[in-house]
Amino acid sequence: MTDRDPECLFCRIAAGEIPSDRVHEDDDVIAFRDIAPRAPTHVLVIPRRHIADAHALTDDDAELLAKLFAVVRRVADAEGLERGYRVVTNVGPESGQTVFHLHLHLLGGRPMAWPPG
Repeated sequence: MTDRDPECLFCRIAAGEIPSDRVHEDDDVIAFRDIAPRAPTHVLVIPRRHIADAHALTDDDAELLAKLFAVVRRVADAEGLERGYRVVTNVGPESGQTVFHLHLHLLGGRPMAWPPG
C-alpha cells in the first residue's frame, strides 16, 4: 500500500489537485461534500493515505479508523444531525464502490429507509 495513488480521484482531492467543498481536514482525514448528494447532508470522509477499501484495512489501521469515525461524529454534530444519520462504506464493485479509496458516506437530513439498496 502506498501513501498516495496519483491516478486516484480521492488522493488527488486530498492533495488539493481537484477542488472540493471541505468541511473538515487535518493531517490524517478529510471530509468534503459529495458532488452528487443522495441526502440533504452527504459528506464523504476519507483518509489522506490511499487505502482501497475497508477490506484492505489492517490491525495497524485501528487508530486511523477511530479518527475517521471521530470526524463523522464531529461533522454530524456540525451539520445538526441530532435526529440521526447513516454511515455507509462500499467494498468492491458489486457493492457499488466506484472510487477505490476508502471513504465513509455520512448521510442525513431525511428519514432513511431499510433495507438500503
